[in-house]
Formats: sequence, C-alpha cells, structure tokens
Amino acid sequence: MRKLLAVSLFATVSFFADAVELKGHLTQGGLVTGQIDGVKSVIFNGQALKTTAQGEFVFGFGRDAELTHQLAWVDADGVKHQQAIEITKRDYKIDKITGVASKYVLPPKAVSERISREAVAVRNARKVDSELRYFLDPVYKPAQGRISGVYGSQRYFNGEPRRPHFGLDIANKTGSPVYAPVSGTVVFADNDLYYSGGTLILDHGHSVTSTYIHLSKLDVKVGDTIKRGDKIAEIGATGRVTGPHLDWRFNWKGERLDPALMMLDKLANQK
Repeated sequence: MRKLLAVSLFATVSFFADAVELKGHLTQGGLVTGQIDGVKSVIFNGQALKTTAQGEFVFGFGRDAELTHQLAWVDADGVKHQQAIEITKRDYKIDKITGVASKYVLPPKAVSERISREAVAVRNARKVDSELRYFLDPVYKPAQGRISGVYGSQRYFNGEPRRPHFGLDIANKTGSPVYAPVSGTVVFADNDLYYSGGTLILDHGHSVTSTYIHLSKLDVKVGDTIKRGDKIAEIGATGRVTGPHLDWRFNWKGERLDPALMMLDKLANQK
C-alpha cells in the first residue's frame, strides 16, 4: 500500500489514490480535508469522523503530533481500506516577553475558581460538532496589522516559561476591525475572560472552530450566523497582553492548529 507523501511546510497538497482526495498541510499544526465518493465510514487514528453526504471529512494535527497517522475507511462496496499518513516535524521559536503584570504571570488564588470556570466554558464551546460545511471554504486574513506572534512558539513571561502559543497574533491599534475569515456560527462570546479578555469562538462545522481573543468590542452574539467578511469584533488589549493585538486560533476537536497554514493573504472583507 502506498503512503501519502509529506509536503513542504507552507504548501497545499492534493493526493489521489484509490478514489481518496486529501487537501491541506501534512505537518504539525496542519488541517486536512478529504473526500471519498460513496464512503460509508472514515476513521482517523481510531476515531470515527463525521462525513458529509458527498463523502467529505476533516482532521488535523496538533503542535507536537506524532509523525505517523492512520486513515481508514469503508467504501461503497463495504470494503475496508487503511492508509498510513506521514507528516513533517516543525521547529518553533522562543519568545521572551517582559513587562507583563505579575498578577497575570502568577494569578492570585482568589481568581483560580474564575479561571477554571472560564476554561471549562471555552472547552465546552469547542466541543460543537455541527453539520456546517464551511471548513471546506478558503480562509482569509481576519485583520490588518503586523504579525507579532506565531503559532507554536514557546513564550517566557518575565523569564518564566509558559505554555506554547497556539495562535497567530496580528498587532494593530485598539478599535481596528476584525472580520470573519470564513463563514460560521457564533458559539461563544464573552467580553471579559481573565486571560483572554474579549473572546469569540466561531463554529465552521465538523468540529472545526476559530477563536478571537483580546478583543475590545464584540459585534456579534451567540447564535448569530456569520458570513465571511462580516465585521465581528475590534482589536483590543484585554486580558493578558502587553499591547493591542488579535490572537487568532483554530481548533479541530482538541487539536490546536496553525492559522497561518490556512490563511490566504487577502483581507476577509475584500471582494
């Protein structure tokens, strides 16, 4: 059985074999969509995937994902198939940030319950597994500004190591518009989370969500249907930040993905 070829870090790949089509980035942090005509079921690393009526599906790789994965499916004739997927390993940069208020580096015990409660709410919002098919659409740049932080980097706040960064930071002045980079539905909206400040989460279908944090203003609410290019928020400096910027993230289920791999270099509201 042939193996899928690993691809270069920022290239998009299409692979055709035994009526299987995969598109995306076969690397840590990458998102991959697939399509198999007449497929009855698809399993990725032992986990059943949701499929559309057209046999489309999606999966992704976390920051430190293993380099070998397994894709299995049952075709229209009931025949079982299995395919190994090889992905590439990435190196990540180290960011050292000073001047962060001590209450955010080591938050006081008095707010620990709040932090835990907010973390649970965000995790629950990302558990959505809707029938939307926007995960198949192109992803555009959500805001103008300087790229000030990248996915996967290990951050040090005031010399103390913290969790890796899982988003793409776009720096601009407070009040700068944020546009939906791809269509979806709002599943979480809160103006004041302890760490992330103003926070929005959009559902794009099949467990793919995008997150926007440190916002100064939210223009949408939970349940709203959003089209690509709609203004959804404004950049801010809320939560744990050293300056105004948008922290933009993507998830597939619990896997944190790299928005830069998906982003087309065109602002979402440009026609």
